[in-house]
Amino acid sequence: MRKQLQNKKRLVIKIGSSILVNEAGQLISAPFRKLARTVAELHQNKIEVALVSSGAIAAGMNRLELKQKPKRIALKQAVAAAGQHALMFEYEKAFAKYQLKVAQVLVGRDDFANRRRYLNIRHSLFEIRKLGLIPIINENDSVATDEIKFGDNDNLSALVTSAYEADLLIILSDVGGVYDLDPSTHSEAQRLSIIEKIDQQVKLGATDTLRPSSTGGMRTKLEAAEKAQHYGVATLIASGHTPNVIQRILRGEDIGTLIVPQDGENRLSAKKHWLAYNLKSQGSLRIDEGACTALQKGRSLLSSGIIKVEGTFNKGDAVDIFCKTSKKVLARGLTSYHSYEIEKIKGLKSSEIEKTLGYKYLDEIIHRNDLVILGEL
Repeated sequence: MRKQLQNKKRLVIKIGSSILVNEAGQLISAPFRKLARTVAELHQNKIEVALVSSGAIAAGMNRLELKQKPKRIALKQAVAAAGQHALMFEYEKAFAKYQLKVAQVLVGRDDFANRRRYLNIRHSLFEIRKLGLIPIINENDSVATDEIKFGDNDNLSALVTSAYEADLLIILSDVGGVYDLDPSTHSEAQRLSIIEKIDQQVKLGATDTLRPSSTGGMRTKLEAAEKAQHYGVATLIASGHTPNVIQRILRGEDIGTLIVPQDGENRLSAKKHWLAYNLKSQGSLRIDEGACTALQKGRSLLSSGIIKVEGTFNKGDAVDIFCKTSKKVLARGLTSYHSYEIEKIKGLKSSEIEKTLGYKYLDEIIHRNDLVILGEL
């Protein structure tokens, strides 16, 4: 299975701040130089690379002599702004040695949630690729608020993997992979070489980071891997401190943890992946058992199957769909009607919509092309 990694031609590599900064929170040039040399070698072999890089906040904390990550939003933004320039300077300096130029790409959750802006990101990344530039992607921390943040670059890397149409996601941190137990507290913990399904047992070994300048941990890396998995892309989680780690991964060596992708039948299309992971739900619909079964068979959601409308939302918004009293989200989709309209037509046949409202947009409340299944009955 690892031998298939030798055929990958487009990579997204996420670099954790623990690789780029020392214990004092200072950016260190050596890992930037090593990464630039590796990417230059990959380019010579016709392998394209996009980097999702942490480190801006850590660099800003060092420049401002802060010992703890700020909690106030405005201060977080200022710290990120102070560190972003220093981070990009290190990348520019390292890649210039190999006659490669970098392109800074700052994005926010809203950029991925809005379909038009999401497509703009895709087109921008494709043009950057055509120009032979190395995209350095980071969350736009200097303007993002907590309500619109990704919160960590691990999950951002999975969304970039979809937008960039990559065929492998590599996540590098200071941990050697996924373990069956938390290796920081269990000396007997064993590395998992390959993971086919990310279940609760796998998540037992996942912990959050304790470093003051970092965000996330193994938990967010598994979340990212699951997103990539559903898009049909493999994820390799490994330590960025391992010598020649990327080259060894691409040679198929047993290093880190490989999370295998979903097969063709279960993988999500680009649009449905966007629906599942980029949009924030604006409300929810509770549906009867018949409608639940119909959705899982690939059918659209009709008004006759709706039991309850929860929240206020507009036509075109994303809503979560629940089966009756279940607490687990079954599906997410883009609604063809406003919440107050669905409130009037819930439980009615499609043929009764126009008579009740005085008009009708569509027969379907959510068309199957605008709907993605997230769970099971």
